[in-house]
Amino acid sequence: MSQIELREESLSQLSDYAKLSIRFTVASVLTLHQTDDQLSGFPLTETGIENPYEKDYDAIPGNHPTEWVKRFDVSQWGMICAYHEQNRIGGAIIAHNTKSVHMLEERAELAVLWDLRVAGAWRGNGVGKRLFDAAEAWAKQRDCHWLKIETQNNNVAACRFYARCGCVLGAIHRFAYPEYPEEIQLLWYKSLEE
Repeated sequence: MSQIELREESLSQLSDYAKLSIRFTVASVLTLHQTDDQLSGFPLTETGIENPYEKDYDAIPGNHPTEWVKRFDVSQWGMICAYHEQNRIGGAIIAHNTKSVHMLEERAELAVLWDLRVAGAWRGNGVGKRLFDAAEAWAKQRDCHWLKIETQNNNVAACRFYARCGCVLGAIHRFAYPEYPEEIQLLWYKSLEE
């Protein structure tokens, strides 16, 4: 792989960060199967869908990266970007120690990988893993013991990626998105303790 440089940057550059599309094609979903025995869990299986579609989280009102500074105190957040020949090809945002972010559960030892995106041409080339590792290091430097990540059942590639990175599925929330009732929230956790 060509030389990739990682840089920690200020969140004042979120408008440049947002130029990287987070859009992806949904061609399959993780289907949740509730068993007859309510205590035996909720198995997930990948199921193809008849009509693939594009999903773009940035297009959801209030979810565009430039909106985050309006919604949250981002003074404790980090932004790490990946560059190739001075071109931004990926980035990661890490939230930490922010009372208004419910995913942080008011826990100082928890960081949330808020966003991870890689330019389409660079996906599958190790850029995401480098950014994930850098986000882990960023969180460890702030004495975090856990890194938490939110995905949905329609982002199968992201789920597989986080599993390969050593994350464990810690929670499944079937009713997290009233405006998107077909989507299921999946919360992944990565222990940062050695």
